This record gives sequence, C-alpha cells and structure tokens, in this order.
Amino acid sequence: MEKAIISVLGTDRPGIMAAISRTLSDNGCNIEDVSQTILQTEFAGVVIVSLPEAAALDGIEAALDRALRPMGLSTFARPLDKSVPPAPPAASQPFIVTTMGADRIGLIAGISEVMAAFGANIVNLKAIFRGGEDPRRNTMIYEVDVPVYTDPAAFRKALHARAEELGLALSLQHRNIFDALHRI
Repeated sequence: MEKAIISVLGTDRPGIMAAISRTLSDNGCNIEDVSQTILQTEFAGVVIVSLPEAAALDGIEAALDRALRPMGLSTFARPLDKSVPPAPPAASQPFIVTTMGADRIGLIAGISEVMAAFGANIVNLKAIFRGGEDPRRNTMIYEVDVPVYTDPAAFRKALHARAEELGLALSLQHRNIFDALHRI
C-alpha cells in the first residue's frame, strides 16, 4: 500500500483537523500518524496516510486544496519515500532538556549542536519566546533520545557549558524523573 505525507499550514482556527480528516476519509485515505501544533497564530500539521489502491495523490491533494484553501490554508502532499528504509532504533534513554533565558539569536542552534555532537536525537522540541529579556517567558523544552553509549557526565557538562555561554539556565532530567516531578 502506498503512503503519502501531507503538510498543512495557515492561520489557526477551529475546524482545521475536522476538514483535513473528513477530506482524507472521503477520499479513502487512512490516517496513520498526525502531528500538529500552533505557533503564535499559525497552524502547522503533518499527516501520514495510507492511500487506497489506484489512488492518484494529485487528486487527493486537489481535494484537500478545495476544502482547505477557503479556510486560508495551504497544503502540500508527496509520496512517502520507500527507498529510504527506516533507521533501526538505536538503544537510547529518553531525556528532557529545559532551558530558560533572555531571547537572542542562536539559542536553539547552540543547544542542538551539542546534542548532535553526542548523537542525541531531538524527537520533540517546543520553544516559546515571549519575554525578550525576561528569562521566565523564554523557554525551550527538548525531548531527546540519548544513545546508551553516551557518557552522561560528559553530555551534561557539555550542555551546561554551552548554556552558560548562551546565558541560559538548563535542566537535564531523565524522562521518567521529569514525568514523576510534573505529574499532577
């Protein structure tokens, strides 16, 4: 079965996911994965679907465009590349890295470079910069898979050193600890 990846962007409003999912359903597409978020006033969604037999992706993209363009949304669809096999999951540990500090250019680049140097994979990132110089209103939360072969002390030391260079307060916690501390 063929699969496709569809992205939808535009000004947020109620009913976007209803319109996307209804259009896909009406065209015989099965939604396999969805990720969506709101960035300030903008909706960003990515959907992976399995296509019905003999479906034309162009036709499905056109149907989405007819349904979503009146809502001020744009869509893009392409076949999911089957020539690239999914990477086998590496043995890793989930961590949460949180930073706070005054907004400035290069914060995400600075922290993500350290993670990449240790082979850590960012699986989710939420960054909100609303406070300019107010550090409490500028937060980045990284969910990171850290390979088990990584020296945790060296990883922690490198992250804290880079955070200090960037003027950030940084917290690194195993996901289990983070979840336990933030459970309501």
